[in-house]
Amino acid sequence: MWRSAAFILATSMSMTSIHADEPAIPNQTHPNETTYQEQVSHWQARRLQRLTAADGWLTLIGLEWLQPGSNTLGRAEHNSIVLKAGPADFGRITLAQDGTTTLEFAPGIHGRVDGREVSGAVLLGDQDGAREPSLVEVGSISLFVIDRDGRKGLRIKDSQAPSRSHFQGLDYFPIDPAWRVEARWVPFDPPHSLPIGSVLGTVSDTPVPGKAVFEKDGHRYELYPIQEEPGSLFFIIADRTSGKETYGAARFITTGLPHDGHLTIDFNEAYNPPCAFTAYATCPLPPPENRLDLRVTAGEKKYRGEH
Repeated sequence: MWRSAAFILATSMSMTSIHADEPAIPNQTHPNETTYQEQVSHWQARRLQRLTAADGWLTLIGLEWLQPGSNTLGRAEHNSIVLKAGPADFGRITLAQDGTTTLEFAPGIHGRVDGREVSGAVLLGDQDGAREPSLVEVGSISLFVIDRDGRKGLRIKDSQAPSRSHFQGLDYFPIDPAWRVEARWVPFDPPHSLPIGSVLGTVSDTPVPGKAVFEKDGHRYELYPIQEEPGSLFFIIADRTSGKETYGAARFITTGLPHDGHLTIDFNEAYNPPCAFTAYATCPLPPPENRLDLRVTAGEKKYRGEH
């Protein structure tokens, strides 16, 4: 397998919050070319709609780690967490010894938590067993608590962020049905694990349910997915276009589940991680096994406005 030292993408141990649920194109044994082109174009349109949404990844303006005790936040410089937008004094978040995070809005701030106007609230994070973390909103600013390797942080968004208002669009390779490959699925029982690095310098073994084996231009390749959602598989890949035509660190592919020992992987659906659009996202790196010695000239290209 090809390996490179150029992969510097910040990683996270909770990838559910990183990869958007990009739906796979329905399986077709022999897709009609016209219909297939329409299907991929529709997928690309939905991808663009999610990315540019008022709460999409383009709105991310900050990732700040909480310190034990009181953490004041706002646009004014005297705050312990200085926001890039919003009111001068937003409020205070207290991180207790047991990990509980409690918010108090600053006087005069009319904020909402999970849609209700309140003066303060205990905030649930993305690892606290809730379906969604508590969403805090003040004007165009929103934030929620994340938990990474035992550290609590704030992911901060602004629906009026320049990265959204000045977005330069998505570019793709021409849609090519030849890049929709049928792979042989080899299940692992028990599941194997792959080491995934972290921006915090840690390495975590991540369960892998099996591998997809396919051929392209007479050569055999393997890809290893992780499974975080019951109805899909998630591949983190790199290839010989990485850092040239495509984003240097990784691209993602979401597929359906294998059927009768086979799995459809559509490289036309390869898409960039959030880190291609914002410096404040934390994204997983491809394991060495998923760094293909192959030019994958399909899917999303490098973002023109790459930071």
